[in-house]
Amino acid sequence: MSALLRAELLKQRTTRTNLGLISIMLGLILFAGLLHSFALTKGVLATRDGQMHVFGWGGLGALFASLAGAISITAEFRYGTIRTTFLVTPRRGQVITAKASASAITGVAFGLAAEAFVIMVGNLGLRARGIPVHVHAGDYAQLLAGGAVAAALWAPIGVGVGALLRNQVATLVGLFAWVLFVEGLLFGLLANASRFLPGLAGAAMAGVTTTGDIRPLLAPALGGLLLAAYAAVVVTAGSIWITHRDIT
Repeated sequence: MSALLRAELLKQRTTRTNLGLISIMLGLILFAGLLHSFALTKGVLATRDGQMHVFGWGGLGALFASLAGAISITAEFRYGTIRTTFLVTPRRGQVITAKASASAITGVAFGLAAEAFVIMVGNLGLRARGIPVHVHAGDYAQLLAGGAVAAALWAPIGVGVGALLRNQVATLVGLFAWVLFVEGLLFGLLANASRFLPGLAGAAMAGVTTTGDIRPLLAPALGGLLLAAYAAVVVTAGSIWITHRDIT
């Protein structure tokens, strides 16, 4: 298993795809962070929870970590290298586990980069408007630690979804749509139950305490446990599904 993990980590380090994803992620964070810093009223941004509308965009690190995880498996189906991978390692479940583990490690980098960048962007935007920043050292630590762990858990979710769908475009569009659109729709339908959705569980880990209409989110530890459960279920399902399917 250690050899498999090393091989997957080598793939993660040497692919240009992850660098491209990080660049796009940082560009979106810059746009969203500055937009919310200057578009929201000073009244909204006068409190810590209000300012989390700006700093909360570091959660994009989890989304892009899931995309990186999905690409690590779907690219092999797309280019046909999955046949060689399973020929070398016939136990397909071990391959999925190694990909999930390597993606989780890579996800930490996505999460840290996103949260560090949004902290910088948020501070610049708020100070440019002359608004005192009410997000302090403890909040920054929560953003960095919680965002990194959330991204580390979302990356295996991407691997699991990719193993289930196998189609790269469908997987990437599905993950993107779920995080940015579907959860928003369910948020309006499920009331307080929406805090148990994986996206909002990840947001809770990063220190977001309420949503736009002041609905309380989960405690960070509970959000982490719930997201870990989501990751375990999706990776297990993907591993079982791919083990019993023809790869041709």
